[in-house]
Amino acid sequence: MYYESASMKGLFESPNIRKVMPKTTPTIYAVAAKAGVSISTVSRVLNTPGKVNEETRNAVLSAIEELGFVPKADARARAMRGTHRIGVLSPFFTAPSFVQRLRGVSDFLRPTNYELVVYTIDSVQRLNTYLETLPLTHNLDGLIVLSLKFDDYYARRLVELGLETVLVEYPHSVLSSVEIDDIAGGKMAAEYLLSKGHTHLGYTGDSDEPEYSVHPISLRLVGFRQRLAAAGIQLRDEDILLNAIDVEETRRHALTYLTRSDRPTAVFAGTDLQALGLLRAARDLGLRVPQDLAILGFDGLDVSDYVGLTTLGQHLEESGRVAAEILLSRINNENRSVMHVKLPLTLIERETV
Repeated sequence: MYYESASMKGLFESPNIRKVMPKTTPTIYAVAAKAGVSISTVSRVLNTPGKVNEETRNAVLSAIEELGFVPKADARARAMRGTHRIGVLSPFFTAPSFVQRLRGVSDFLRPTNYELVVYTIDSVQRLNTYLETLPLTHNLDGLIVLSLKFDDYYARRLVELGLETVLVEYPHSVLSSVEIDDIAGGKMAAEYLLSKGHTHLGYTGDSDEPEYSVHPISLRLVGFRQRLAAAGIQLRDEDILLNAIDVEETRRHALTYLTRSDRPTAVFAGTDLQALGLLRAARDLGLRVPQDLAILGFDGLDVSDYVGLTTLGQHLEESGRVAAEILLSRINNENRSVMHVKLPLTLIERETV
């Protein structure tokens, strides 16, 4: 080291003076070394996590978290930002209700320059992996999360790392959201069937609650029970039919459910798909709908119109459009406040009640 004078040399060599080293920013090489992998493996975890085995992926993610590593916005990242990509995390993406929501997102984005990328979720592990890596890669300008639940840690992570996110069906205080009131929906269903003179009511829903997704159907049952209880009517266990959200499985179970001598005169189905299964079973048994059995669905699927199903519509496409609109407004103006939108439910009267 060069010193201008002997006195300066003594000053800098004094044991009472500490040399303060600048804090270094963690690099991909540091992450690789700490995780005991190559930098190409770290890159794969960030960009294609599904192609890396769980043990290695967890080791890399732990190293990233411990070191506080954030990838630099290099030339590739800047180029990716220029393509305007919006990601959607979705479970059950082939289910009709999710297809309609995705159609709403797609319809809104179509006139813009944004590309839609759908990431399918089938486990907690896959969800957490995407929530860990997507904010780091800078490959997305924004994210829409459909019907998936995660904790405060991931919500804060999305905010801190600057990935604009809108949640659908699972509100959180720090992120914008679009939702409906499922308990109120259950109460609406009970109120409507009671107004039609029915006092012996049944319910069909789904008891299988995946740990990674929300389960709004259970909330609809809560609301249904509450309104019936307020009217002095108890929903009996034997009048509740639980099975998968599938038309054919519901039909098979309903063949037994509807042959009882004390069957309900009206049934509220937590989803339109299960209402369709009930409708098929009633027709197989020669029951007249709605004279012998009234059926009320929930969702407002496209197919419900073709079969004349009375249902509570939750504006599925509109929820997708609103989510995309909120997301782009936040991307274009990051100073806009977090928004929580609650969409109304609409009773669609047709032929089954």
